[in-house]
Amino acid sequence: MSRVTDGITPTLAELVALRAAASGRRGAKLGRHGISGQALSPMRGRGMEYAESREYIAGDDARHIDWRLTARTGRAHTKLYQAERERLTLIVADTAPSLYFGTRTRFKSVQAARAGAVAAWIAVRDGDRIAALRGSRREPPVPPAGGPRGALRVLDALVRWYSQPPAEDAGLAVALDHAQRLLRPGSRLVVLADPRSVAELPERRWPVLAQHHEVVVLLMTDPLESAPPATTLPFRSGDERVEIDLGSATQRQRWRAEFVGPMEAALATLPACGVRVQALSTDAASESWLSMLGRQRPMVA
Repeated sequence: MSRVTDGITPTLAELVALRAAASGRRGAKLGRHGISGQALSPMRGRGMEYAESREYIAGDDARHIDWRLTARTGRAHTKLYQAERERLTLIVADTAPSLYFGTRTRFKSVQAARAGAVAAWIAVRDGDRIAALRGSRREPPVPPAGGPRGALRVLDALVRWYSQPPAEDAGLAVALDHAQRLLRPGSRLVVLADPRSVAELPERRWPVLAQHHEVVVLLMTDPLESAPPATTLPFRSGDERVEIDLGSATQRQRWRAEFVGPMEAALATLPACGVRVQALSTDAASESWLSMLGRQRPMVA
């Protein structure tokens, strides 16, 4: 299976090969109490991590009696433990038409597929279940599943979604609506998006998601968008050829507002909402965002 890619459409082979990028990174997965291993559930059960004590009820396991608290209060108490469960990593794929473009190394859509693949392989490494969805009112999400088989289902969907613009794209807002119904407390949400798609969302959407989940937003950018040359550039819009004079200060200001403004706004506002965010250029290493996963989560203002 060849790994050669033209940078215009993603291939399953290149997404599978990105497993090495995830495997080479040391695990930084922490439960709520700072214990490495499986994610800790807010449910109370008989696990390995002590959660709290309560008064003994007939039928409780006598092996878990909290003798110190029993002696101090004069009433029998039993220990409760934090139950362990698999965490969910949910990948939300923006499929806005503006993503199917690029001038350096690969299209933004291909970079999105590659970043999503890295997220899927990180989930496999950490023992998470993996799911994925896009903004569609007809296509169901890729259901949660663990291990390489779960990752391959997600990778196959990323190849389909990012090979060409889907015929029906309901937008990032619809995708996040679907995500909220699928997520459970403690999940990791990885959003692959064009900055303009994020700019169209009300800021209040993000604190709600970040309150109970780890949220990572990756903004797909292209060097031409960030730093265009001061010259006349030809573009094709449908069957028409359009020229934009970027040597003009007015045109450059309009260009910046269209492309740079949404990216800078997201980078400035999302951390205050508790969201980790990074711009990912088409010529950057697709795994270069992984260092965010080791940082302390931004505090919600």
